[in-house]
Amino acid sequence: MRGLIVAAGSSAENYITAGAVLIAALVLVAIVHRALRGRTRRLAEALGGPELSPVVDTRLRFLRRVVEAAIIIVALGIAIAQFTSLDRLASTVLASSAIAAAVVGFAARQMLANAIAGMVLAVTQPLRIGDVVTFEGETGTVEDVTLTYTWLRTGADARLIIPNERLAAGLLRNDSIRSETVALEVSVWLPPDADETAALAAVSALEECRSASVAESTDNGIRLQVAGPPVAPAARIAREGDLRAATLRALREAGCRGHRGEP
Repeated sequence: MRGLIVAAGSSAENYITAGAVLIAALVLVAIVHRALRGRTRRLAEALGGPELSPVVDTRLRFLRRVVEAAIIIVALGIAIAQFTSLDRLASTVLASSAIAAAVVGFAARQMLANAIAGMVLAVTQPLRIGDVVTFEGETGTVEDVTLTYTWLRTGADARLIIPNERLAAGLLRNDSIRSETVALEVSVWLPPDADETAALAAVSALEECRSASVAESTDNGIRLQVAGPPVAPAARIAREGDLRAATLRALREAGCRGHRGEP
């Protein structure tokens, strides 16, 4: 009887210890989060601006998430270690370390690949917080770079959530990383039998147009490439929409029947 009481007390003590560790970890994560956020604001004020540069901001955000994730992982490990029954169960189920490593590695491959790609993106920084980028035909502003995903905000205020592994391995266009301005470029399609000479004349007469040319001609139609004046990267999405609308309006007024998508 005394042995049962001692075992029950020990089990209750283990539960209390595990719970205390998890609570302490959550509190520590909150403290780290607030401390690093405060450090970010103070650093921005020290540099004489309301916000940090995109380079520093991206790296500090990523560092904060790495520290928070490490705290949670360590706390979970300490909490699990309080229960010897789980140790025996784990020893029974995972008798072969090679098989266990293979199973865990296969299951976590995608997550680990995204996390490693996130570290590569944070160090090399082909994109930063606030950059205007185009990836696989989708254009948006980089809103956040997390451990595993990158968030883009499109011109329609939608969110594109891209796995970091896919982003690191893909072809990325960044309009903000090297220059303060970027040229406007839009494409419109005409029917195959359209008068491209009249269409080019109508588009070139636009005040917003710097150049217009035939970029492609297929059996399905004719694609016109229209360029506008350079603008700030943050204004690119809205100004391209205005340029595309003006181009289509000019084509319709000239009787060339321009339209938005490929026929």
